[in-house]
Amino acid sequence: MARYVLTGAPGSGKTAVLRRLETAGFAVVEEAATDVIALQQALGVEEPWEAPAFIERIVELQRRRQLSTRDGITFFDRSPVCTLALSRFLGVDPPTELLAELGRMRVERVYEPAVFLVRNQGFVRPTAARRITFEESLAFERVHEQAYREAGFTIVDVPAGPLEARAALVQDAVT
Repeated sequence: MARYVLTGAPGSGKTAVLRRLETAGFAVVEEAATDVIALQQALGVEEPWEAPAFIERIVELQRRRQLSTRDGITFFDRSPVCTLALSRFLGVDPPTELLAELGRMRVERVYEPAVFLVRNQGFVRPTAARRITFEESLAFERVHEQAYREAGFTIVDVPAGPLEARAALVQDAVT
């Protein structure tokens, strides 16, 4: 079972690349943070990232999704390393649940050692879940890259460009 992570700044095009890989026949796992935010906002919590249990909710959903994957190549829209980067970006100490999941991930070698860093496209489109400026997204991208390097992953750059070229770069790297 080969599990690959796509990471990058908010609005970089990770999800579009993921959708393209899915239409090419690969299994994909959605980003947990976006789903946690969407659910909490639907429940009336305007800014769920300010809730004390925000990071833990993401970790729990990531773990459940990761444990439910099957054989074959699977692409993940983010991983617990991204959640560590998020906690650093938010200025929040990583909760014990996140540290435990990072440890399990390392020991069990849950993900392949190469992580695809989808670079920013030069802009960010705000959404209900994505309330970040382009300048903030660049800082967030750097935090992600640093977190993955510290965790021992090899960064595979997916530069800005047309969607087909970006998806092909990722697909060619794993097949």
